[in-house]
Amino acid sequence: MQYTRESAIGRLLKSYQAYYNITMFEEEQKPLTAICEFFQHSERYVLSRKANLWTANCEEFLYLYDIEHLTKETFEKCRDYAWEDAGNRAHIGPGHMYTYVTPVFICDTCQEDARAALKKCRIYKSFRLSLHGWMDFHTAVLEVEHENRITSNKSGRCVEEVLKKVLLQNKKKGRRVL
Repeated sequence: MQYTRESAIGRLLKSYQAYYNITMFEEEQKPLTAICEFFQHSERYVLSRKANLWTANCEEFLYLYDIEHLTKETFEKCRDYAWEDAGNRAHIGPGHMYTYVTPVFICDTCQEDARAALKKCRIYKSFRLSLHGWMDFHTAVLEVEHENRITSNKSGRCVEEVLKKVLLQNKKKGRRVL
């Protein structure tokens, strides 16, 4: 199935709404279309919550960008904004396990140097030797004019799989459309 940028974003947001808190943005924030936030809290205790054995807080901040033509400069600007904004939103401290920062670019076309920069992008930060968790950068781009080609960085392979599952799977037969 061939998508437009708008239909791909609509389908992604529809699938994300069950798991994420979604904040939509108007024209003044373009190319940023939405920020999707996911929070998970896990803990174990003995008999009472006061006897806490461990706590794990997990977060993901997904930035959905709608861009006609992705250039390297635009990618770098959006990458830096997402990393800084997620750092401000993250709740780092005791009990923090991880925070994933995930910009997803939906575009018509993408320059080769932007795709190469996206594939090579590796940003990781640990807090107090990982005792207070870490932040990792996952990113992917969907090019709708190039037969829905998806490219991701090494950490973003899970994002690539989600995009393929949501956008490229044939509903009737349960098969991927290539």
